[in-house]
Amino acid sequence: MPSTSTPAKRFPDRDEIAAVRDECEPLEAGQAGETVRRIAGRAMARRDMGKLVFLDVVDRTGRLQVICEAARTGEIDVLLGDVVGVTGHPGRARRGEPSLLADTVEVLSRNTQPLPDTFHGVTDVELRYRKRHLDLLVNEQTRADFVLRSRVVTAVRGYLDREGFIEVETPVLQPRYGGAFARPFVTHHNELERDLYLRIATELYLKRLIVGGLERVYELGKDFRNEGVSFKHNPEFTMLEWYEAYADYRDTMVRIETLVETVAQEILGRTAVTFRGHEVELKAPWARLRFVEALEAKELWTRDEAGLRARLTERGVETDADSDWTQLVDHAFSHFVEPELIQPTIVYDYPVELSPFARATDGDPMLTERFEYFAGGMELGNAFSEINDAVTQQERFEMQSGHVDGERGDPDYVEALSYGMPPTGGLGFGIDRFVMLLSGRETIRDVVLFPALR
Repeated sequence: MPSTSTPAKRFPDRDEIAAVRDECEPLEAGQAGETVRRIAGRAMARRDMGKLVFLDVVDRTGRLQVICEAARTGEIDVLLGDVVGVTGHPGRARRGEPSLLADTVEVLSRNTQPLPDTFHGVTDVELRYRKRHLDLLVNEQTRADFVLRSRVVTAVRGYLDREGFIEVETPVLQPRYGGAFARPFVTHHNELERDLYLRIATELYLKRLIVGGLERVYELGKDFRNEGVSFKHNPEFTMLEWYEAYADYRDTMVRIETLVETVAQEILGRTAVTFRGHEVELKAPWARLRFVEALEAKELWTRDEAGLRARLTERGVETDADSDWTQLVDHAFSHFVEPELIQPTIVYDYPVELSPFARATDGDPMLTERFEYFAGGMELGNAFSEINDAVTQQERFEMQSGHVDGERGDPDYVEALSYGMPPTGGLGFGIDRFVMLLSGRETIRDVVLFPALR
């Protein structure tokens, strides 16, 4: 049926292509079913063979051959890349290919641009990121990756909801930034005549809600950090943070292990994944490793700044950008320990200088009940037994203010703590990196729809 000059505004009662393909499976070659189905999608291939036209139509769920017989459908005015709606009967071609035998073919939207090679897809990496619509249009794997990402987010929410957590929303524009060591993006509110910051973390607002009695809260949303770009860093990224009253960091260790295992099993049907050439087993329990012991094993644990700098320099590590011991010890860990943590590993009991919101350990006031967790040689997240004493928190802010990029303090947050916060376990979880791990993608740009580019 020729297309009209005015495309249809809708195509109701559409069937997904995957479901129609399933209907074709039990049929014999050359056989057509009696049911009438309606599919819609993009025509990604056209083959003319006498009075027959074969179209390959693709929707989000898959690809299906459409057989158009001129005597039934009339002339097929479909160009490569057009969006079409087809009504017909499920069947199989003479050679057995699952197909829809068309009664009508309607052009719903006309493509006026040449498509990339539809066999090889978009292979130019830079083009894939800059023109994600083309990448999605012609690369089935890209579509599958972002469907997987959506399912991961849904599964994470589902786990927390079942565990009694409440999803909340806190400000993206904040008068003070805090909750992490990071440089913020700064903007200006004209009406309020003040600078505001895009949040670098949701932590300090979420813990106010624990003070207020919500007990188990989480937020899953965007954070922003005005810093570098790498295979695992993007200036805006998706972060999950949760806070659980009456729990500590050991309870939180068990919960994150369980969440990761549960989501992997739900989404992939397994807990083993392949990432950057390594087989990674996500099933709990994970390995535990104390921070100090990890650096001692590399002969890099010392609280002497000059001594640590000398050891790193001897090993060829550039330390000019590290202004104090805090940055040096973090650099030592990230350079020598983190890349070797291929199997899921919880590293715990961090130095107090690195941990402004974590409670001190019972045995050593210079160490804190903090852990980070790693898999595939990269950090996935960070967690604490939270400080719940206002005086201690203020002292920790004052300690941090002397460090480069340290926490500058938040009097309103300290005031909220003065009303009393239950013992609380809190955690941050990088969703983008988790999706990298589950999908096997080796760069964050492959799991963020529109990544930051130069």
